[in-house]
Amino acid sequence: MAPSDTAAAERAEALRREIEYHNHRYYVLDDPEISDAEYDRLLGELEAIEAEHPGLVTPWSPTQRVGAGPLSEFAESSHDEPMLSLANAFAESEVTEFDRRLRTALGVESVVYAGEPKLDGLSVNLRYEDGRLVAAGTRGDGQVGEDITANVRTIRSIPLMLQTPRPPQRVEVRGEVVIRRRDFERLNAARLKRDEKPFANPRNAAAGSLRQLDPRVTAQRPLTLFVFGIGASSDSLAADHLGVLEELADWGFRVNERVERIVGAEGLLDYHDRLIAARDGLDYEIDGAVYKVNDRQAWARLGATARAPRWALAHKLPAREATTVVEAIIPSVGRTGVITPVAALQDVEVGGVTVSRATLHNLDEVHRKDVREGDTVMVRRAGDVIPEVVSVVTGRRPAGAAPWAMPAQCPVCGSEVTRLDDEAAHRCMGGLFCPAQRMGALIHFVSRRAMDIDGLGEKLIAQLVETERVKTVVDLYRLTRADLLGLERMGEKSATNLLAAIEASKATTLARFLYALGINQVGEVTARTLATHFGALPALLEADEAALEEVPDVGPVVAQSITRFFRQPHNREVIDGLLDAGLHWDDPGREGAGRQGEAAAAPALDGLTFVLTGALSGYTRDEARAAIESRGGRVTGSVSSRTDYLVAGDDPGSKRDRAESLGVTILDEAGFRALLAKATA
Repeated sequence: MAPSDTAAAERAEALRREIEYHNHRYYVLDDPEISDAEYDRLLGELEAIEAEHPGLVTPWSPTQRVGAGPLSEFAESSHDEPMLSLANAFAESEVTEFDRRLRTALGVESVVYAGEPKLDGLSVNLRYEDGRLVAAGTRGDGQVGEDITANVRTIRSIPLMLQTPRPPQRVEVRGEVVIRRRDFERLNAARLKRDEKPFANPRNAAAGSLRQLDPRVTAQRPLTLFVFGIGASSDSLAADHLGVLEELADWGFRVNERVERIVGAEGLLDYHDRLIAARDGLDYEIDGAVYKVNDRQAWARLGATARAPRWALAHKLPAREATTVVEAIIPSVGRTGVITPVAALQDVEVGGVTVSRATLHNLDEVHRKDVREGDTVMVRRAGDVIPEVVSVVTGRRPAGAAPWAMPAQCPVCGSEVTRLDDEAAHRCMGGLFCPAQRMGALIHFVSRRAMDIDGLGEKLIAQLVETERVKTVVDLYRLTRADLLGLERMGEKSATNLLAAIEASKATTLARFLYALGINQVGEVTARTLATHFGALPALLEADEAALEEVPDVGPVVAQSITRFFRQPHNREVIDGLLDAGLHWDDPGREGAGRQGEAAAAPALDGLTFVLTGALSGYTRDEARAAIESRGGRVTGSVSSRTDYLVAGDDPGSKRDRAESLGVTILDEAGFRALLAKATA
C-alpha cells in the first residue's frame, strides 16, 4: 500500500471511530459534545476519503448506514437462541403467585429480580461477529423472523461495531425499537405539513418504519433502540442480568434508565405502581413492567414452556386504549367561542377510568379520521388528558352512517358559526351574548388593558354568573350594593370600592372599548388602529370587509372576524346596552391619554416600526410597547428590512445579529429613553 493510501486508511479509521463516538453521545446518551455542523464536517471528510479510495469502504462505516437499495421482499433471519414471548400478569395475585413458584423452585426465601419497563415497540435480534453487526431480524415466530439488517443499519443508536477491544466472537443482542414521544410529535407534524396522513401512535409508526422495503425510508424515521438482553453468546458474560445490561451499555447500547434491582413480590408491586405514576412523564410508550430473575444461572434450572421462560413475567399496565361506539357527535362551545366536536361514547373503561366522551379536536380532524355517529372507534386516554378518538374500525360501520357536519348556528345561543380563513377552529360569533362564553367574555372585559375594573376577579365573576346576577357585560353596570353584599366574602367596604371602580370604568377610550369586546383577531394594537382610522363607533359598526381592509395592518382574516362579530344581533344589543349604561369616550385623537394620564400620541414616532429584545431594567416588555404605541409607533415580533429600530436590552439573542446584518438602528436602554423623551417633547 502506498504511503498516501496508508495515511488515508489511518485517517478514515480515525474518523469512523470519532463519528461513531459522537453518534453514541447524541443518539444513546442524549449528551452531544459537538455541533451538528462539526459532525457534518467529520462525516463529509470521511465520505471524501472513501470516494477517493473506494477500497477503504467497509460495511461498518458510518457512511454506509443508508447504503442498500429497495428490497422486493424480506428474507428469513434465524435466531441462534429462540426469542420467546413473556407470560402476562394483569392482577397483583398473579405476581405474588409468580414469586411464590420461583421461591419454591429455587428453594430460597426471597428472589432478586431485575425490573424494567416493557416498551411498546418492535422487538429485534442483532447478531454481531467479532464486534461487527452482520445481521438483524424481527422476533417472528421466535425461531425465524424477517431479515431487516439493511433497515437496522440506518438506526444511529445501534452501533455498527461494538465499543469494546475484546468483543465476543458471536453474540445476539436483543432490544425494542421505538419512536420516542418528542420524535413522534415532530414526525407527525412534518407529515401533516406535507399533506400526508399522520401515524396513529408511536408503536405503529416504529413497526411500520422498521419493516419498510426501502431502507432509505427507514433512515428518515426517528427510531431508537433500547436493549433488554442477549440471546446466544460464544463468550461468557456477566452471571446476572443487571451485569449483562451494564456490559451492553459499555458496548455502546442504550439501556433503559428505569432498570432496577428488586427483591420479592412486594418490591415488584411497588415498582409497578411507580411505573404507572411515572408513565405520562416518560419519553416513550410503555405497556407494562418486565420482571426477570436476576441470577442468569437460575434460568436453566427454571426452564421454559413452549412459548415463554418461567423466569420472567410481563406485568401489564392498565390499558389506555379501548374500543367503543360513538353514540353522537356533539358540538361543544368553549369559553372563547371555539366549537369542538365531542364524541359521546358508550361507556368504556380506559386506564382504570370510565370514559363516556372523547374529543375530536376540530372539523378537519373529524373528516381526516372519518368519524361518524354509530362508528366503532379506538379511544385513547393518557393520564389526565381528555380522551381522544384514535381511529375508526370502518369494517364495523353501520349502514347509512353519514359524514358529520358542523352546525351553521351555535347550539347554545343560535349565533352564526364561522371559520376564519386561516384557522382550523369554528367559532360562535355571539361572544358578548353566548352563555357558553359568558365567563371568558366577562374576565376579558374587566381586565386591566380593557375596562380595567379593579376588584372584579375571576372568583367573584364566577359567583355573579352562578347566581345569575350577571348574564352579559351590561349587567355589570346594573349591579347594586344589595347584589354584591349577598356574595361570599363581600363586605360593605369591598362593595363600595367595586361599585366605584365599575362607575369609573364608564369613562374610557374607544380603543379600550373595542379591545374589551373580545373580538377574535382584535388585540390592543388593532383596536387603537381601528379607533384612529374610523374616529367613531357608528362608522366602524357599518364598515364592510372592503372598508376594513383599507385600515393599516388589517387584512382579510381580521376584517372577516370584525364584520361577522358586529353583524350578530345579540352582540349589537349588548353594545347598545353598554352605551345606554353610560360608557363614553373622547375623540380618538386623544386615545393615548386613557384614564391613566399617559402622554397623548405624538407624531414623532408615526409610521416607525420597533422590535423589542432582551431584558430592560427600567421597563417591562408591556410598558416599553405601550410607550412606543402611545407615541404613534408600532411594535412587531421579528426583525425585517422594514424594521426602523431594535430596542436591545440584556441578552438580546439572535434578533440583534439579524438587525446588524440588515443595517437596522439598534438602541440600548439609554438610547431608547432618549428617543421617547424626544418624541414626547
